[in-house]
Amino acid sequence: MALIEPFIILTALLCGMASRAVGFPALIGYLAAGFVLYEFDMSSGPLLGILADLGITLLLFTIGLKLEPTKLLETKVWGTTLIQMAATQVVMFVLLISLSAALPALDLDYAGAGIIALALTFSSTVFVIQTMQERGEVDSSHSALAIGILIVQDLVAVLFLAVSAGKIPTVYAIGMLAIIPLRPLILRLLAIAGYGELLTLLGLALAIGSAQISELVGIKGDLGALFVGAVLAGHHKSKAMANNLMQLKDLFLVGFFLSIGLGGWPSTTLILVSILIGLLAGLKPLLYFPLMTRFHTSPRTAVLSSGVLANHSEFGLIVVSVAAAANLLDPEWSAALSIAVAVSFVIAAPLSSATHEFYRKYRNRLLSFQSPELVKSFEPTDRACIVILGMGRVGTGAYDSLEPQWGQEVLGVEELESRVAHHISEKRRVVNADASDPDFWFRLNLNELKLIMLALTNHRENMLVAELLRSMGYRGELAAVVRHEDHAREMHRAGISPFNLYGEAGSGFAAHASELLTSS
Repeated sequence: MALIEPFIILTALLCGMASRAVGFPALIGYLAAGFVLYEFDMSSGPLLGILADLGITLLLFTIGLKLEPTKLLETKVWGTTLIQMAATQVVMFVLLISLSAALPALDLDYAGAGIIALALTFSSTVFVIQTMQERGEVDSSHSALAIGILIVQDLVAVLFLAVSAGKIPTVYAIGMLAIIPLRPLILRLLAIAGYGELLTLLGLALAIGSAQISELVGIKGDLGALFVGAVLAGHHKSKAMANNLMQLKDLFLVGFFLSIGLGGWPSTTLILVSILIGLLAGLKPLLYFPLMTRFHTSPRTAVLSSGVLANHSEFGLIVVSVAAAANLLDPEWSAALSIAVAVSFVIAAPLSSATHEFYRKYRNRLLSFQSPELVKSFEPTDRACIVILGMGRVGTGAYDSLEPQWGQEVLGVEELESRVAHHISEKRRVVNADASDPDFWFRLNLNELKLIMLALTNHRENMLVAELLRSMGYRGELAAVVRHEDHAREMHRAGISPFNLYGEAGSGFAAHASELLTSS
């Protein structure tokens, strides 16, 4: 065992690197590694089982930490998700029952078909986050919508996991509610822990501890971890803890993905069915798009969100594996669904990459799906000649410096609605919009703009917006905040005036200190 388990980890590393090298999520490599190891007659030891259990517990705990009820309660999020899941469930259930009738070797009953159909309603969080990060679109409106939909899907999956456990909570389960009055104390501990390894260790203790206590009182441990995470959600240190745990969670889940392949190949018939199911994921945008626009999402946001959701989910693998462990489903379906997920990623990668060009090409036709309510919600942008993109601390400082001279000709643009509301309460002229959305710029007269200041948090996003503006014919001045010298050089080559936030901070600090000397 001392030699076998390191060999398993090395194989997972090599397969994951190979998958990433060709442009796919490392998850595909981990699934493939399991099947490769199976061919070498390898078996998983206790280490993989422990990693898999920890990974699932941390997955649900971090989902809880990131819950934002106000976002999830938006109709375009929960409405789109629930209708999409219901429609997909029905379609996939009918398809699976029909295939089972035509192919008796599948040996699939109604309950099994229902569980698999449920697993196929989910889209992949791993794929969406990796794609958004690589494009520099993590803070975009379409990324926020896609992630909101994924969280609602995850909550439905958690509900299934809780029911499938078949546990009856004891009377002591009500004691789990004690975490609510303990929230201030736990948040105090988070503040003491700082942002380093202590915060990560505290997160592990909370996740594993809540799971263990939940099991003792008759509640599925993962559900307990989700509940505790949800109670702590909404605080900035909770988000920091979730970010710290993200890498650990992904690492531990490698054990889960490997264990699926190590379970062996499904039958040839099941492999062919799983390939078909994987290909069908490419049709998901045909349902997502009309639902999103029906709930007053802009056509561009709907196209980009739909494209990145055109896949099956790793959470679906967890649902099927749990069902198989509870004897609700043949274990072969775990391996089959892993193949379907891998195929769906292969389809989703080029499809999601083509969404920007697709929208540009068919923009006029797609705008016919724009709801009248959405058009009425557009905020006025007239008389603007200076636009500041990103109203965080840097953007706000720039606005406050320019506003005394330029007045209402200065316009701030911010994507976070809560931040926009704060600025409006402070009497600043700020609108809620996505700077990377060409439809927003069509509502402005680019010929009247003298200066656009890029104060977005992501360098790649700043560059993408600058490229968009130039492609739309903007000929005015562009200035951008940078944090690294190589980024400043790239900006300069692109005709953008860079302001090195860290480089210029020293001169600003010196000027401030000089004023103190002068006044003394």
